[in-house]
Amino acid sequence: MKILILSTPVGTLSSGIGGGVELTIYNLIQEMQRRNHLVKVVAPKGSYLQNADIVGIEGNLHIPAQTQTRDIPTVMPQNSVLGNMWEYARQVQSDYDVLVNFAFDWLPFYLTPFFQSSIAHFISMGSLSDSLDHGMTQTAQKYPLNFGVYTKSQANTFPFANVCECLGSGIDLSLYQFRESPDKKLAWLGRIAPEKALEDAVKASEITQIPLLIFGKIQDEQYWHSIVTQHHQAPIEYKGFLSTIDLQRELGYCQALLMTPRWVEAFGNVAIEALACGVPVISYARGGPAEIIDDCKTGFLVTPDSIEGLVTAINRLPEINRHDCRRSAEQEYSLTTWGDRFELWLKRICSE
Repeated sequence: MKILILSTPVGTLSSGIGGGVELTIYNLIQEMQRRNHLVKVVAPKGSYLQNADIVGIEGNLHIPAQTQTRDIPTVMPQNSVLGNMWEYARQVQSDYDVLVNFAFDWLPFYLTPFFQSSIAHFISMGSLSDSLDHGMTQTAQKYPLNFGVYTKSQANTFPFANVCECLGSGIDLSLYQFRESPDKKLAWLGRIAPEKALEDAVKASEITQIPLLIFGKIQDEQYWHSIVTQHHQAPIEYKGFLSTIDLQRELGYCQALLMTPRWVEAFGNVAIEALACGVPVISYARGGPAEIIDDCKTGFLVTPDSIEGLVTAINRLPEINRHDCRRSAEQEYSLTTWGDRFELWLKRICSE
């Protein structure tokens, strides 16, 4: 197949602003190319991914949906990078068998009936906007095969859950080294923004006095500053936004990864990255992580928003066999397994 991927309009690829969707796009490119498909990516100018053919598009970035309220009206910035990306796609669509949309934005869904080429919509978040839900539902009614999501938990936040293809995710396991013996430290990984509730993990670290290594893009500087100020005695260390190789090297030596989402996490690529290193995952039983973690075997699912639950789970970490964590990643989340599902979905869409 000839595949044109249209990226998120909230930031350049490799900036970290797009969160887990950046890793998903990178892994999709690598796996589809390995299968001898031709893949090109359209993304905001300045984007970079190794071994990827990227067309950089000028324009103003969009505001991430998770930073806005549910009732916000449908808007576009002046000289929208998303509008410019899809104008490029309109011009070249006949060169491709399928277009894959990764933008969590109204425009690609609205444009779907006006394109001659098939558009596969991969939705990277749960429901966040009433107006976007309405637009997606209208498109899903006309194109019920064209909607893909990570998990059932994510799909169930939308009115059109019954037509969503649950595709999961996958990673290149060869990049993640298994560590059998960790140091006495914990990890937290993700975009540093209010919906990720980093402060809960910091509180758990403060109570247990186990050092917490924090990895990821600081998306909300004020939020980060407030955490550092309010928990100045907590044993935390910010490690930055690292490459996969550097991240897994640090992550593998941690006793556990803490996941503390305040919202319904669509999936949680960070969870399978941790498991690939043999690192158990302690997460709120909310959204995608609840479908990834085998409770009491590859980690612990705790009552959402319960600091006490996090602390209890941390104290139970000796019960977990880290080999089970790695096995889970190998059996469920390899790029080959995920690529089979994604490829089949795209071929079904192309055949319609």
